[in-house]
Amino acid sequence: MADSALPDVRRLAALDLHGMAGRQWRRRLIAAEFLLGAVGCLILGIWLAATVTTVGPGVLGAWIAGVGVNYLALAWQAAALWRRGALAAELAGTDVRDDLRRYSYRQFWIVVPILFAILALTQHRR
Repeated sequence: MADSALPDVRRLAALDLHGMAGRQWRRRLIAAEFLLGAVGCLILGIWLAATVTTVGPGVLGAWIAGVGVNYLALAWQAAALWRRGALAAELAGTDVRDDLRRYSYRQFWIVVPILFAILALTQHRR
């Protein structure tokens, strides 16, 4: 894995789904977080951007919707990793503890609207 400041979205989703111990309940919880984050942010953001007539809340709504798109990209990756053996294959040969530590800082890139969606699409093509 190249050590870039930007995260590999699939790896980030895999590490988040697995956590330290790889428990099934954690996978369900994190997958629900990704899905609810996507739906909640998109609904709230679009509603704010569409119903508010002042610039500030409208921009905030667009930003929240962009973060929702990032959660949608994570949910897409989580769905791809849900197949039997896919998560283990993604994390095979890695030091999960070390990667979790490194990726804990990179997950804050989620606040940059639409970034994870762009990264996920470009990384998917490779």
